[in-house]
Amino acid sequence: MTGPMLVVRDLRTSFRTSGGVVKAVDGVSFGIDRGEVVGVVGESGSGKSVMAMSLIGLVPEPGRIDSGRVLWKGRDLVRVPQREVRSLRGREIAVVFQDPMSSLNPVQTVGRQIAEAVLLHRRVPRQAAMDRAADAMAAVGIPSPRRHLASYPHEFSGGMRQRVMIAMALVNEPDLIIADEPTTALDVTIQAQVMSVLDEIRQRTGTAILLITHDLGLVAAMADRLLVMYAGRVVEEGATSEVFGRARHPYTLGLLASLPRADRPAGERLRPIAGNPPSLVAVPPGCAFHPRCPYARTPAPCATDEPVLDGWPGGDSRVRHGAACHFADEIATGAGLAPA
Repeated sequence: MTGPMLVVRDLRTSFRTSGGVVKAVDGVSFGIDRGEVVGVVGESGSGKSVMAMSLIGLVPEPGRIDSGRVLWKGRDLVRVPQREVRSLRGREIAVVFQDPMSSLNPVQTVGRQIAEAVLLHRRVPRQAAMDRAADAMAAVGIPSPRRHLASYPHEFSGGMRQRVMIAMALVNEPDLIIADEPTTALDVTIQAQVMSVLDEIRQRTGTAILLITHDLGLVAAMADRLLVMYAGRVVEEGATSEVFGRARHPYTLGLLASLPRADRPAGERLRPIAGNPPSLVAVPPGCAFHPRCPYARTPAPCATDEPVLDGWPGGDSRVRHGAACHFADEIATGAGLAPA
């Protein structure tokens, strides 16, 4: 096929609540190519997970997709019957959820749960499905996989349970894996092992990965391209090296400044982003980030005009480096713009 496998255009997802309409995803657009790793970062509540679940029709009630297109190999998953979307989940698009203990069934063996993913999509004997489950467990580094087919989730450590989730996602050799906080609550050694497994599989099979995380170090090491989300919108997008090396949005600068760094003096205080994320029931007018932005010029344009995600070319001419900021170019080049 030519072009991206997945194309998302102006996706909008909301939740009707007693307090008002929560605009969890507000006009998100991006694409993913085969074998590409796209990272999605942002504070909690920025819409990362809801956006990912919207792609495969798993938005919980009272949420709904209001508009937009999710083109998977040319088919719009927003408009096709739900049975078609269900047939894709686990077969062509798989998900690694962020909490394996609550995602796995505690009263079924891990072998049966992985094999179930095979039996739902392939007409094979149960023993053949169990064989595929054992192969998938071996692929993610679970020792003695055939013996562990009969184990229950509580018998595994947190890292091993996360490997089981990855094995379940991989067992049908999908074209895209949505990894939603795949290293949450894992120590750094297990984090490295889990991500190494995902990267090895990506290189071997050409599987694309949508990596949702709070860990900027993780996306720096893994992602080819980066989406920075704030208040349900993508505020910066580009090649990972460009976004890290020449950030164009104040929110991205704030996220980077809050990281501990080995090249800074010992004992130097981290710089948090001032304020709190806005309520998605009442997003501020203009730029949603302007109440927290040190570069904001108010009232105009920051509090009156909503900035659009532009298309400024970065070092990789194939990938635009866009930012939804009225002063993106000045911030990137340092051309006379100082914090207000």
